[in-house]
Amino acid sequence: MSDSPAPAFSDVSVTDAGSIVLLTQYFSDRESSFPADQGAYRTTFPTPGQFVQPNGVFLLVSEEPGKRERAFVGCGGIRRIADSPAGRVRYEVKHLWLQPQVRGRGWGRVLLAELERRARDFGADELVLDTNASLTAAGVLYSSAGYEDCTPYNDNPNATNWYRKLLV
Repeated sequence: MSDSPAPAFSDVSVTDAGSIVLLTQYFSDRESSFPADQGAYRTTFPTPGQFVQPNGVFLLVSEEPGKRERAFVGCGGIRRIADSPAGRVRYEVKHLWLQPQVRGRGWGRVLLAELERRARDFGADELVLDTNASLTAAGVLYSSAGYEDCTPYNDNPNATNWYRKLLV
């Protein structure tokens, strides 16, 4: 991790121009690195209403918070989903991604912590997420941030691993 300044976050709609650019980059990145033995990567753009407070939020990450013109370099969001089988208020982490030039700075961990904070503020008891085993760094991040393996809570065809973290 370098001594670069902490990232800044902007709450935006998933239909914002910056969101579309970053989500398109994210999906392209995933498609190009998706394991061939798992078939074709399926792109699903987020539904705007799911990322509106208090049911969710979508954040863009900027590299230079002091500048008027922000350079967005990453994104991530949370959205309310059905409560857990135990009755916990559950939110899901979606589309956590950083451009390659800012990886290795610890910003993924900072973004994940910010999404966790927002979920708590919305009343979440539990966060869940899915990922693919080919995303080794993501798996390490989630495990080191306290996420544990869980049974699949969705039928995402791109996912091979499901995680949860209790927030209470």
